[in-house]
Amino acid sequence: MRRPLRIGNASGFYGDRFDAMREMLTGGPLDVLTGDYLAELTMLILGRDRLKDARLGYAKTFLRQLEECLGTAHERGVRIVANAGGLNPAGLADGVRELADKLGVPVRVGHVEGDALVPGPGVLAANAYLGGAGIAACLAAGADVVVTGRVTDAALVTGPAAWWHGWGPQEYDALAGAVVAGHVLECGTQATGGNYAFFGGHDVRRPGFPLAEIHADGSSVITKHPGTGGLVDPGTVTAQLLYETGGARYAGPEVTARLDTVALTSEGTDRVRIEGVRGEAPPPTLKAGLCRIGGWRNEVVFVLTGLDVEAKAELVRAQTEDAFERAGRRPAEVRWELARTDRPDAETQETAGALLRLVVRDPEPEAVGRTVSGAAVELALGSYPGFHLTAPPGRGAPYGVFEAARVGHDEVAHTAVLPGGERLAVPPPARTRALEPVEPPALPAPLPAGPVRRAPLGLVAGARSGDKGGDANVGVWVRSDDAWRWLVHALTVDRFQELIAESRQLKVVRHQLPNLRALNFTVHGLLGEGVASQARFDPQAKALGEWLRSRHLDIPEVLL
Repeated sequence: MRRPLRIGNASGFYGDRFDAMREMLTGGPLDVLTGDYLAELTMLILGRDRLKDARLGYAKTFLRQLEECLGTAHERGVRIVANAGGLNPAGLADGVRELADKLGVPVRVGHVEGDALVPGPGVLAANAYLGGAGIAACLAAGADVVVTGRVTDAALVTGPAAWWHGWGPQEYDALAGAVVAGHVLECGTQATGGNYAFFGGHDVRRPGFPLAEIHADGSSVITKHPGTGGLVDPGTVTAQLLYETGGARYAGPEVTARLDTVALTSEGTDRVRIEGVRGEAPPPTLKAGLCRIGGWRNEVVFVLTGLDVEAKAELVRAQTEDAFERAGRRPAEVRWELARTDRPDAETQETAGALLRLVVRDPEPEAVGRTVSGAAVELALGSYPGFHLTAPPGRGAPYGVFEAARVGHDEVAHTAVLPGGERLAVPPPARTRALEPVEPPALPAPLPAGPVRRAPLGLVAGARSGDKGGDANVGVWVRSDDAWRWLVHALTVDRFQELIAESRQLKVVRHQLPNLRALNFTVHGLLGEGVASQARFDPQAKALGEWLRSRHLDIPEVLL
């Protein structure tokens, strides 16, 4: 039995902290360093890059990071695994080899491909989410650097862990444990105090990046390098576990991890053990993502200052609609939103202003271009008093749409391209299991009746939210058994929809995770056609959880 794999993360998205790779390589011992560069929006960006130049389609910053870090990784014996290949993993692998030759660093490079699907009409990119077996094969063949296209975020950890410990494809519990560790690591500093609901008690100005010590049975310890900022505790790990997940079954291409079996315990300062994770055979199909151009979009933000804000907003709406009618072309979708950021008797002009946001969409660029910008600019001297905009309106820009789909394992040619050029086909799973909801667990006894106080939910509960296509996810957790006994009875779907007005006409599903003292809500359709379409003020629902925490309800005084 080998010692635990020590695996770190140096990127949670394309554009994350540039010097994180160097910090992780020099901050302490590692066996493998991973980087997650891909997201739904990123695939669209890379697709547009490749339209301009077929040689592109990968995360260019990865090569720039390697330029200053490849020698250090080689000297310290750290393998690097990243999904920065995006739509062109073979091209990025060639780029790494060229860089290594230029630097005089003798590294062996492998890559994983086969995720690309045949795009349909109007589709920029179509990709299946692969697992970690191709990564494991490249590492077993001696690769020092492995780059992939679209794999699951957790595959960046499951692949190295399976290689390190020699796990077979049906060691589901071990693989599921690695999936959970990978999900904690994938978003970088979100596991070490970044974007954390209870940030006030710690110095999180520059959180260190996380790492995991993964044992042969799949259990792990989440930690970070000594002396780095932020913190790792059960709360930060819980917050990331809830991020962009749904029910108790967390499905992947190689294993379905049961999130309702996860047990967290603190092992001292900045060390949290994850154990008890159970795994099941994966579903019979793979998740796939389709990125396409959805149309054209433009935005104008009017500033309304001082008195009569509602009347001023009504005037400019009417004038703009009249301008559309006179132009003979109204955009297919016109959306107005008034944000009352103004204060009465304000001491500064900025705090006396409200923002009226106009967003338009249409299949044709002309309908959101001159028609909209002309309507806004021509009102400059003939509208409400104090008329001005936050910025001059532009000509409009294309927006993207992400669609989730499912494809059969046999429709995907998962291939590991080994350092010597050999191509190794990764077989589909021998067993699969249909994905079904878990029966809700029995509710704990409610707290005894007692005095309550009207107060924000966030005084007792943390939350983290995010996006999955057009759906939003909100995870809510508490830090004591008594608080859990209250939360699970108080925050029902009906109460959630009462607090979050936008969700009232949508389907909301609640999932219980008692081991984590957590509820996970999925709000179907809240984000329209996904982040790239920018359908709402917060297009990725990043702050939806904080909005929920700010809402007031009756909370037992014993918890406050």
